[in-house]
Amino acid sequence: MTGPVTVSITRQVDPAQEDQMLAWLRAGTELATRFDGFLGSGWIRPQEDSHDWHMLYRFSSQEALEAWELSAQRRWWLDSGEGFIDESSRERRTGIEGWFDEPSSVDVEDLRKATPPPPRWKQMCAIFLVFFPLSLATSYLAKDFAADWWLPLRVLVTVGVMTPIMTYLALPWITTLLRGWLNAAPKST
Repeated sequence: MTGPVTVSITRQVDPAQEDQMLAWLRAGTELATRFDGFLGSGWIRPQEDSHDWHMLYRFSSQEALEAWELSAQRRWWLDSGEGFIDESSRERRTGIEGWFDEPSSVDVEDLRKATPPPPRWKQMCAIFLVFFPLSLATSYLAKDFAADWWLPLRVLVTVGVMTPIMTYLALPWITTLLRGWLNAAPKST
């Protein structure tokens, strides 16, 4: 089971081609909306005259993302942008790590489709629910095999074991399990 996947792409655009770029982005978004699992897209620029455009799109799962990324429609769309865009970086994010990015702004396209991050207190609760039992388990195991170790070395080893478990297993699992609660709209009073 996979959770939502966000792809962040930095593209460099000739400022003289800005109108063409906006039309190209809208066409890509329109195509992506026809694919199951599409959750939204948008773009930002660090400043108005920037050549760098940071584009984001999100799908409900890795499988849904791959259906889009391997599609003939996307290939046609990418080919239509040749000559006025250059991709300089690409990054995929799943689970909780995207929550810790500070929002940036100048231009944001289609904010209606964007899902705001959960409040910090909900993030804290989700992290606690996996960190506490994992920390307890590693501390319990360390008392048997590393009781006589120098404390900084014992902590280094346990944190070295816990970090990949938290990053690749525990946090993606808990964010998927708690997705409805994490993303629930606040109740109006």
